[in-house]
Amino acid sequence: MTVLVTGAAGFIGSHVARALAQRGSRVLGLDNFNAYYDPQYKRDRAAAMGAGRDFEMIEGDIADTDLLARIWQQHRPRRVVHLAAQAGVRYSIEAPRPYVHSNLVGFLEILEACRQNAVEHLTFASTSSIYGHNPEQPFREDARADRPLSLYAATKGANELMAHSYAHLYRIPMTGLRFFTVYGSWGRPDMAPLLFTRAVLAGRPIQVFNHGQMKRDFTHVDDIVDGVIAALERPPNPDASNPPYRIFNLGRGEPVDLLHFIELIEMAAGRPAVRQLLQMQAGDMLETCADISAARRELGYAPKVSIEEAVPPLVEWCRAYFDGGEERIRSA
Repeated sequence: MTVLVTGAAGFIGSHVARALAQRGSRVLGLDNFNAYYDPQYKRDRAAAMGAGRDFEMIEGDIADTDLLARIWQQHRPRRVVHLAAQAGVRYSIEAPRPYVHSNLVGFLEILEACRQNAVEHLTFASTSSIYGHNPEQPFREDARADRPLSLYAATKGANELMAHSYAHLYRIPMTGLRFFTVYGSWGRPDMAPLLFTRAVLAGRPIQVFNHGQMKRDFTHVDDIVDGVIAALERPPNPDASNPPYRIFNLGRGEPVDLLHFIELIEMAAGRPAVRQLLQMQAGDMLETCADISAARRELGYAPKVSIEEAVPPLVEWCRAYFDGGEERIRSA
């Protein structure tokens, strides 16, 4: 079976594509290698996956209707893991238009391609950010998700509604996955785990918002990959009376104090962080915690990797790849 993985040069996408190929699927990757962060870093991710009979990377935009038509004509993917998106809560406040292009227009084109080609299952990325201004913890999938704190979160909420409508109208099996603060090797360089680790290794200050009084449900990328593949392999039943559509949280279910996460980086790096304590930033959430009981029950999802286990290897990976934490990104 051929599986299309969009955003395959991204953080989660590259890990998912590699895991699927290792499990025997033929994987077709699609990525536009945009400049939201250094495209060379994305190309290094893609190079680290290797190329061969079971994996092929195509460079292009998910909003390109003609490109998607050629992909289905030439490769006929039967299942899709849609991870491509314009990411970043804070950047969405500064530059909203890329979010509309990628997360709304691009997602519509993916939905249309799935409809026109009778795709067996679309598994797509959502986010814990859609819970927004919701004080109830842990977050359950049936909790309110209509008060987003950023345009990024709003576009992801729109994705869930768009997918539900296509599942209802065209009986296309759809599964949305709400990711909670994913970290690990090849992580996004704009997110706190890599930002903090690189800064500590280089002796640069780190910006700690809300004076560190925040909690995040840090989830290792290996656990996220297990959840994505489990969801992909268990599509909802298109013959059921309800739309073949569902949403799952994928987190660890254990919120961690941000200051404790920083302390683990300090211990692994062997040097203290220079902390700049700042006020809360617009768009941020105070705490995230996933209720993962539905994913456990229906997908067999069982996160295994703790931050105590995972932070030291992450620090060593950053030390090796980023040449001691310097800004320059070198080729793999």
